[in-house]
Amino acid sequence: MSLKSHWRAGWAAVFLGLFALLVDGPFAHAGVMDRAAMEKAFPSPLIVGEKDRDLPVWPIFKQEATATPIVAYAFESIDFAAIPGFSGTPMNLLVALDKDGKFMEVKVLNHHEPVFLEGLGEQPLFKFVEQYQNLSLKQSIKIGLNNASDNKANSANVYIDGVAKATASVRILNQSLLAASLKVARAKMGYGAGRDPDMVGRIKPDVLDALDWQGLERKGLITRKVFSNAEVEAAFKGTAAEGMDDGGGAANAPFVELVFAPLTVPSVGSSLLPPATWDYLQKRLEPGDHALLVASKGRYGIVGEDFQRGTLPDRLSLTQGGLPLEMRDLDLDTTIGFPEDLKDAQWRVFRVISAAGLDPSLPLNFALLVSRSKGQFMPEVVNKPFAFSAAIPERYVEAASSDSKTWVLSWTSRVWELALLVAGLALLAWALSRPRWLTASVSRLHRFRLGYLIFTLFFIGWYAQGQLSIVNITAVIQALMAGRSLGFLLYDPMTVLLWAFVALTFFVWGRGTFCGWLCPFGALQDLVSQITRKLGIRPVRVSGDVDRQLKRVKYAVLGLIVVSACLSVTWTDRLVEVEPFKTSITLNFVRAWPFVLWAVAMVALSAFVYKGYCRYLCPLGAGMGVLGRLRRWDWIARRSECGQPCQRCRSDCAYQAIEKSGKVDYNECFQCMDCVVIYESATLCVPVYNSARKGGAAASGATVIPIVPERSPS
Repeated sequence: MSLKSHWRAGWAAVFLGLFALLVDGPFAHAGVMDRAAMEKAFPSPLIVGEKDRDLPVWPIFKQEATATPIVAYAFESIDFAAIPGFSGTPMNLLVALDKDGKFMEVKVLNHHEPVFLEGLGEQPLFKFVEQYQNLSLKQSIKIGLNNASDNKANSANVYIDGVAKATASVRILNQSLLAASLKVARAKMGYGAGRDPDMVGRIKPDVLDALDWQGLERKGLITRKVFSNAEVEAAFKGTAAEGMDDGGGAANAPFVELVFAPLTVPSVGSSLLPPATWDYLQKRLEPGDHALLVASKGRYGIVGEDFQRGTLPDRLSLTQGGLPLEMRDLDLDTTIGFPEDLKDAQWRVFRVISAAGLDPSLPLNFALLVSRSKGQFMPEVVNKPFAFSAAIPERYVEAASSDSKTWVLSWTSRVWELALLVAGLALLAWALSRPRWLTASVSRLHRFRLGYLIFTLFFIGWYAQGQLSIVNITAVIQALMAGRSLGFLLYDPMTVLLWAFVALTFFVWGRGTFCGWLCPFGALQDLVSQITRKLGIRPVRVSGDVDRQLKRVKYAVLGLIVVSACLSVTWTDRLVEVEPFKTSITLNFVRAWPFVLWAVAMVALSAFVYKGYCRYLCPLGAGMGVLGRLRRWDWIARRSECGQPCQRCRSDCAYQAIEKSGKVDYNECFQCMDCVVIYESATLCVPVYNSARKGGAAASGATVIPIVPERSPS
């Protein structure tokens, strides 16, 4: 069969594959659990109630003697927080939240995370979600690595073990779980009006006014509230405790004066606290936490005599939008810059963790519980709350916005890695923008390129997990097809920065900057090829016609994957495995043997056909080739003799990206710069070399003999 017949057969196979995809159908819809599935998930003595008409929530009852109280609410995360995973498709979790806001059950119903599909396997994912059991929404749940707390149920801040090589996926899972659970808690457990828990305001860290106490009061940063004896007595009127206050004094005398100041506001904290305490407080608080100073003066304090430091206040509560927010004493030993009239005030500094969802741009509603009792034996206790509100001025807070998402932690926790990546990208851009310096000699280019390929493979690839992938493209397609946000991309900052840089290079140099310098798998192939050449294995040169036909294969593979991304998540998960990146770079070849065999074969291929996978099979490379058409100019200089008659650069180009005419095919150029070295060299460029010899021969009267100099190493 001729090569053209093989090519037609290949395209026929592609269309047959597309037809097969249609059988799989479109994306799965949200809410996969029916009543039978719920009853199987929550067997006796649990009883699954009727699904709520207004909210996709199932009440879970428990048989206790003759009573069947509600013990939990079960729901699917995708119904409340359809946050796309790293594949672009949301994960779906089955969650059971008890009446106290604790996770009774968390299970993975469905996911398409590439790293867990035939990669690490699903067991690390299942083990990760098991850690949520018995944790509470009132806790600040953070993802660490082998740093899980031993006292998860009682700690205000708790770290659960992450999954190495799946950082972005588990962070998105955590965000999906917490966002969905908080919405259910707000709707079903009196947690408020159902605002998106991500949409909360933030304290402005850069607004700092040097103010004394009076200045803070004038700015509205300190709130005072006085309750008189008469107000308190009026509240107990008609109860068993009426008239039980025997030490009240004058009716208009103060019963208690309450003072509030938000210490997290820099203008307040830096003004009221000693510098050392202010520094300590900033280090102790996690992003999104709040430190609230509350003081009381008068006959009644904000905490009782039996109050234990470091615990919850027994008399003071805080709510916002109907949501009770937990405050815990910070047990802060320091001095406060009170004015003279408050020197003897009782005060405590309380912490509200970020997971509580306090919004500093909205009013804070406090309540002081005043208790009275009547009787000596088994006294009757009567409690009355006295409410007061405080608001932080607009100058010191920014209103809620979508940038409050938890992806910010993915960036702040990798600052030094991102800084090193930015420095590496800046160095590469500097070198490529100065081709004469970079290609001044074969040895300079070789040393720089070798060093950068090692940086790409070991730091960008194996350490920082910055391997770009066709999965990035399919994820965007799937998210857009489903009308979802692309915010999930922000959970992987290395990928975001690399794509941003590569996108810019499309306009300057085309696809070669990524494929030739920044692809870890490409770097691995290149380094292996260099080693095998030193061992005497020389890659074969594919004939021109066959090379042109084979280069089209990767575009067919790309087309097949793109169509599958529009039609079927399941088939996309299978087809993207043509990439050996996950096996070789993400998982370090620790995977099931068929995938390892494929990855090893593609690396080994480069010893015999130079970067054969990149040139002929890589769908991401095909995508880069398509996007590389955005290039605005031909940056590789050519001479009139190039291709007519000189074929030196073409014969030396390991990628076979130079045509017989001497024209560079930028869609297949990997920016190795070998041809630029030749062009700039007086001894390697044949036209320049012969021109110099002709001039010398003419001056001496000698006969000019055309000489083709020794080739530069590829």
